[in-house]
Amino acid sequence: MTKADDSKEWTTVIESVQGWYMPDLRGLWQYRDLVMLFVRRDSVATYKQSLLGPLWFVIQPLMTTIVFTIVFGRIASIPTDGIPPFLFYFGGVLCWQYFAANLNKTSDTFAANVGMYSKVYFPRLVTPVSLIISNLIVLGIQFVVFIVVVVVYRLRGAPIQPGAALLLLPFLLIQIAALGLGAGLIISTLTTRFRDLAYLTGYGMQLWMYATPVVYPVSQIPEKWLWLAYLNPMTPIVECFRYALLGSGTLRLEPAIYSIVATALIFSLGLAMFSRVERSFMDTI
Repeated sequence: MTKADDSKEWTTVIESVQGWYMPDLRGLWQYRDLVMLFVRRDSVATYKQSLLGPLWFVIQPLMTTIVFTIVFGRIASIPTDGIPPFLFYFGGVLCWQYFAANLNKTSDTFAANVGMYSKVYFPRLVTPVSLIISNLIVLGIQFVVFIVVVVVYRLRGAPIQPGAALLLLPFLLIQIAALGLGAGLIISTLTTRFRDLAYLTGYGMQLWMYATPVVYPVSQIPEKWLWLAYLNPMTPIVECFRYALLGSGTLRLEPAIYSIVATALIFSLGLAMFSRVERSFMDTI
């Protein structure tokens, strides 16, 4: 058999790639069944042996909202733009926790899956993408509870006026997922060389939350400091999220455009760094 004839028997050719390159999204689609398998694993196994099981998906944001309502609403008396404090904090908590869960879990991608990566091949992007989908399912469960609470407040006469901005909600969720995934992938790749960054992520997320209008509205930030607040790409997202669901908030076009551009840059950088490190990760452990 000639060399030309022998080459015809191969349907896939695996070659080394030098330099920077983006991940194989086609391969990710081919392994979509594995993605859904990981989604099911993450969704079921998280609280499988706990007493309350999936109820923890709802208990966590509710307890956080109650604490914020007491501390920031009752004790600190921070205004909430006319929205009932419980709804104000609940909406902010849902938006922030989805972002934080995406970032925190994807930032541990290499360390958490080193055993699996060393034994079998599959597109490494499968694991962080499955985490994003799992977190979205959790958000969906929490969102149902949020809607029930909104209906109760609405029936009691609360000034809640969701409108056409609800159409922006799917795009906001996509942006949150992209921002959390991109930032998480950047941290994950950096921790392969600087392991102590993993310990700083938790503290950094706490500071980031208080730099985001989760427990206060943008309207309470002095005008001279607004530019600094809007450097945070999550600021317009949280405000728009509340505006879409509750009809109250501060929306500005320029910060929203900046947030989208920043998200795209972080997402692209995260994918590029992840793709570069995944080739040599096993050689560094």
